[in-house]
Amino acid sequence: MVASAEVEDETQGEATAGHETQDEVATEEHAGGAAPTEPDAAFPLADPPDDPPEVPMAHSHAAADGTRQLTATAAPALCATTSHQGLAAAAMRDIGRMREINQDSIFALLTSLPREGGDVPIGLFVVADGMGGHEGGEVASRLAVRTIAHSVLAQLVLPALDGNMDGALQPMMVSAVQAANEAIWDSAQVAGTDMGTTCTAALLVGGSLYIAHVGDSRAYLFEPGGLRQLTTDHSTVGRLIQLGQLEAHEARDHPLRSQLYRTIGQQPQVMVDFIYQPIGASSHLLLCSDGLWGMVEEPLIQQTLANCLWPQDACHELIALANLAGGEDNIAAVVVSLPMVER
Repeated sequence: MVASAEVEDETQGEATAGHETQDEVATEEHAGGAAPTEPDAAFPLADPPDDPPEVPMAHSHAAADGTRQLTATAAPALCATTSHQGLAAAAMRDIGRMREINQDSIFALLTSLPREGGDVPIGLFVVADGMGGHEGGEVASRLAVRTIAHSVLAQLVLPALDGNMDGALQPMMVSAVQAANEAIWDSAQVAGTDMGTTCTAALLVGGSLYIAHVGDSRAYLFEPGGLRQLTTDHSTVGRLIQLGQLEAHEARDHPLRSQLYRTIGQQPQVMVDFIYQPIGASSHLLLCSDGLWGMVEEPLIQQTLANCLWPQDACHELIALANLAGGEDNIAAVVVSLPMVER
């Protein structure tokens, strides 16, 4: 069984500010978007659970302060709720309370591949947070997701169906993100516009994660010892924290908190971070855009993952928390419930 999902929106209007980039990229900012529409028919959805919990989400009516009012009836687009061989995943995104265009894109796929000794569970999960005026960020993030999914499916899944699953996964994931960078760069040159996106892509094969990453979207692993960030933010404040010149708690209100120094699609070539991580006794994988982690403190993210048995419940709760905290940006979350694996 294969279950996958990708969200696309029909949008209009012009992007508003959110992220700035420097050095490797032009100065641009993340922007939000129009209300989610039905996902592309090429990516069928599993049926949503009966009587989903009512949680406050962004509403289309504007409040006096310019934000959208929260109600219990307006929920984010449910992208995928599916399970396979001990895995369960949900992928959701929401416009937030301040944006007019949704420039976040998400992808989730679960399947299994035949291998000697038994089938191997496979999962591919992507979060991309676009930037660029007049829908450029929406185009960039969607193109990144599609290019990566196509590349991984072509190099891993299709050959495995013919009994060949011997490809090196690290160069495959890195090259998939580099292909996305090239596709976005070429598209921007043809269109004569400036666009880019963050991208965090995680491939799960058996008991191992292979992550390719550019920008400041994040991958977290929830382990018995707590929540652990796997990726590094390619932002000015992230670099200052690495150098010991800034404390993590100071970053949230720092004037340069949205400035990125590495993104996808704003230069002809890009350096891609790669992370290999055995899942061990971990229970959840979380991929998210800064619209989530920038609004919800990590202890609260950890508490939510600990309290939610099903990934769709965790996604709903995390997005609700981000909106309740202000919903200043688009919000994207992919939550994967991992099977316990003995090391």
